[in-house]
Formats: sequence, C-alpha cells, structure tokens
Amino acid sequence: MEESSKVMQEQRMNLFVTLWAKRKILLIVTSIGLVVSTLTAFLMTPLYRSTAIVFPAATSTVSFSEQRNAKASSMDFGEEEQAEQLIQILQSSKVRDKVVQQFDLIKHYDIDPSDANKHYKLVKEYDSHILFVRTRYGSIQIDVLDKDPQLAADMANKIVDLIDTVKNEMVMERTIPAFQINKRKKEMLETERDAILKQLDSLAGLGVVPLESRANLFQAYVEAKGAEDKADYKARIDINLKYGALFDGLEYERNEKIMKLSDFNQSYEQAESDANTQFNHKFIVERAVVADKKDKPKRLIIMLLSTFGTFVFMVFLLLVQDKIREIRKLS
Repeated sequence: MEESSKVMQEQRMNLFVTLWAKRKILLIVTSIGLVVSTLTAFLMTPLYRSTAIVFPAATSTVSFSEQRNAKASSMDFGEEEQAEQLIQILQSSKVRDKVVQQFDLIKHYDIDPSDANKHYKLVKEYDSHILFVRTRYGSIQIDVLDKDPQLAADMANKIVDLIDTVKNEMVMERTIPAFQINKRKKEMLETERDAILKQLDSLAGLGVVPLESRANLFQAYVEAKGAEDKADYKARIDINLKYGALFDGLEYERNEKIMKLSDFNQSYEQAESDANTQFNHKFIVERAVVADKKDKPKRLIIMLLSTFGTFVFMVFLLLVQDKIREIRKLS
C-alpha cells in the first residue's frame, strides 16, 4: 500500500516537473489558443432569438351532435397528442416552403440558386435557425434565430399564422370531397322525395284520397239521395279502388324519405361546416417581439472552452511526447 502511494506521488511529481519544464511552450500555445478563439468569437455573426408560444386546440371542428364529447369543446386546450401533431405540421415542408418563399430565404442565407445542392443547404440552414419544441406545460415554443432581429420576429409570427392556413388546407383536402358526397346524397334524396310528391299530387288530382278518408266515400255513397250524386261517388270510389294501393305505397315512401332527410340533415350540416369554415387550431400565448440583445454566440464561453481545450490538449501532447522519449531510452 505504501509502495503504491509512493508510486502515485512519484508520478504526480514527474507530471509537475514535465509541465514546469515545458511551461513556456504550454503558455505560448495556450495564449495562441486564447487569441484565436477570441478572434473567432468576435468574427462570428451575432444571432438574435425571437420566441412565440402557442397551445394547440383540443378540437378543430364545430360539433352538431347532441352527444358530443365534453373534451371536444372549442374552448379546450389540446393535450400531448394534439401538441405532437402540431409540431409535425410545423416541421412539414408545407410550412417551410411558405416561409422560404415569403422571406426569400435562399437569398437571405446566401445560397446560390444555381447550386445543385441548394435544397439540401436551404433545409440545413432552415433547421438550424428555426426550432420547434414542446414545453413541459404542453405548449409549443417556436424559436427563430437570425442576424436580423426584426426578420426573426416577423418569421416567428408568420409561422404562428401559418398554423391555421396549412392545417385548414390539409383538413379541406378531406372535408371538401366528403361534403360533396353528402351534398350529392342530399340532392338525390330530395329528388326522390319530390318525384314521389309529384306522383301523389297527380293521383290527388284524379280524386285519390288517403286511406283514412277513403272509408268516408262509401258512407257518402250510401247516404247519397240523388242519382247524380251516387254516380259521382261511384266514380270516385272506382278511382280510389284502382289507385288507392299505389297512393298508400307512395305515401309510405314519402314518409320514409322525409325521415331519412331529417336524419341526414345533421350529417350534411356537419360536413358543410367542416368544409366551409376556416377554423382556428391554436391559442396564442405569446407573439414574438424584436430581440434587443443577441442570443448567440456566447463569446466568453467560446473563449474559455477553447482556451481550456487547447491547454488540456497541449498537456496531453507533452505527456505523450515525454513518454515516447522514455520508451526510446529504454529500447
């Protein structure tokens, strides 16, 4: 145990002696590292951060059902599932392309339009300057970094506005065809109902009456005193005997169509609302403002880390060099 302690103490002394012997070169290289890191830090373009915060909405539709879920209120905040969906939309090319086009980011990021890899470089720059994070409170934080503080704020607020635009476009890709199908179905039911009503009107014009009124014709025939009245009732009875069954069948079909239309109207109104309403899919907690202080680079941290890294690297290099020299002497 004592021998091990002595060996460790001897090694520490050897390390100290080696570093002291090489103190000049260690100091020179570390100083060079400090100067280089300082120049690099001050040559880096300062970036300003603008932040916007939004909450996803729990629902993006107006429900016409009387048994709608209590969680489907337009006043409810979204939960984890809605937040993850919203982040996916924010990271989509639909949002990115609109931002790139409006703010001419290809030019702003100094990307050559004729470069074969311009799309790759653009996406890389975009992803490094625009970040979407779900906070522990369930909200979405939108961070935009840019050398122009005003542009950073404008881009962050534009992305907030694009949430509704892009999601409505995506939703309408499904709701408009669904509404058109519902509309055609409604028109078909109305056409069938109107055709039945037209037939019923024609039969009523011939003198056909509903079933409950038909029995009165026989009683009226029996009670008729004049021959002319009896002949009239006899003709009306014959018409009802001939077309009564058809009239009853049409009445049944009419009632069925009316009930179907009544039930279908709720589905139609829901589809019409989903297809034609521009919904708001978010709650804006905080809009971005123009930053008055740079966010990056952290010059002092860069200088300290670079200088410390240079010092550690030189220590390691000197120890390796000293060890190699010892091995050569032994061999």
